Amino acid sequence: MAQIFVYSEITKLSLELATAAHNLCTAGDSGVCMITINNETQVAELAAQGLRVCNISAPDLNIADTAGMSIALQKAAEQLETSVILLASNRRGKELAGRLAEAWGAGCLTDIKTAQLENDNLVFTRNALNGATVATQLIKSEHKVAAISPRSFPVWNGSGEGSVKTLEVEAPTTIEVLEVRPKAGDTTDIQAADRLIAVGQGVENQADLEVIRKIAQALKAEIACSKPVATDRKWFSEDRIIGLSGKICKPELAITLGISGQVQFMVGIRDSKTIISINNDENADLNKMADYVLAADLNEVLPELARALE
Repeated sequence: MAQIFVYSEITKLSLELATAAHNLCTAGDSGVCMITINNETQVAELAAQGLRVCNISAPDLNIADTAGMSIALQKAAEQLETSVILLASNRRGKELAGRLAEAWGAGCLTDIKTAQLENDNLVFTRNALNGATVATQLIKSEHKVAAISPRSFPVWNGSGEGSVKTLEVEAPTTIEVLEVRPKAGDTTDIQAADRLIAVGQGVENQADLEVIRKIAQALKAEIACSKPVATDRKWFSEDRIIGLSGKICKPELAITLGISGQVQFMVGIRDSKTIISINNDENADLNKMADYVLAADLNEVLPELARALE
């Protein structure tokens, strides 16, 4: 693979993509080009990792306009003659991937878990059939857009001084920003957590959340949940949902409380290093995947666990 473009507005995700790109590129460091858009801070952060950076200068472009962003990336790809662009498969990245693929006439895959080069073909694995299976797929078109799930690759750890190039691109925005407000609600990033406690519908009383928070604090864990706990009960924000409708997580430790294990949820947690399932139903589907299972009443387990961690 001669040259691969990498873009994410989040530097940490961009560095994960850098690792993926270097694994795929046969031309060494010179074959990976890190793209930034109107972002001098990110330019410095990436160049400090010894990476080759191309900063798209498009003064009229608003980063919130994914349609305009896709045009900027397409024009940069055409000017620098690349046929592969890697994006992050977060909410904004997936929207950008679809828009870019349409504008560029490219094949597109999202939620990619692994990527490798086989006989000059880029081969990817990703969840399929609502997470019931993992599919191995490739993109046959000349232009390729691949969105890789966060934490699928380690963060690039380079050294030395990278190169920086500015690319002038005309990509006027199609939106006008009238006001900017801080995002309301939860700002916790459960995908970045090394330890998670996931609350399911088996936790029957909202009052139990107080002891769960104490347990999470003692374990230095973040609290997440299954979809109904957020969307139906409204106990947590939707930013804490694990699964196809939420986030794909890969913590070192995941403790699930009263979660049966529908496939849509298990897609988001199955890559955890260690899974502990606490459920009064010993036949719960999640127990088949868990490393440790405690078939017990949560009303008895939670207070005991909290006392043990004091």
